[in-house]
Amino acid sequence: MQDALTLLRQLHRPRLLIRAARAGLADYRRSIHLRRSLGSEPPRRAGPALMRLIEIERGLNDARLQKCASYCVARHVEVLVAMMGEAQMLRPGV
Repeated sequence: MQDALTLLRQLHRPRLLIRAARAGLADYRRSIHLRRSLGSEPPRRAGPALMRLIEIERGLNDARLQKCASYCVARHVEVLVAMMGEAQMLRPGV
């Protein structure tokens, strides 16, 4: 099994989605945004939270690619922001 940061490095998403998520990262508050992104009580550690976020984002991206009517770009950006925020907590020296 790959670690969460390796999985993130392998993601390729549209530039506009990534730019929107980076813009939202400055306002990321773990206590608020992570609970909303996961839909449940967030794990205390960033690693398990990030793995759950990656699963959620994968589903959102699949819906985007399939052009599902239920796809919500705002939700996708919200999850990407949370992923970036949690990844920052895992990186050494942060």
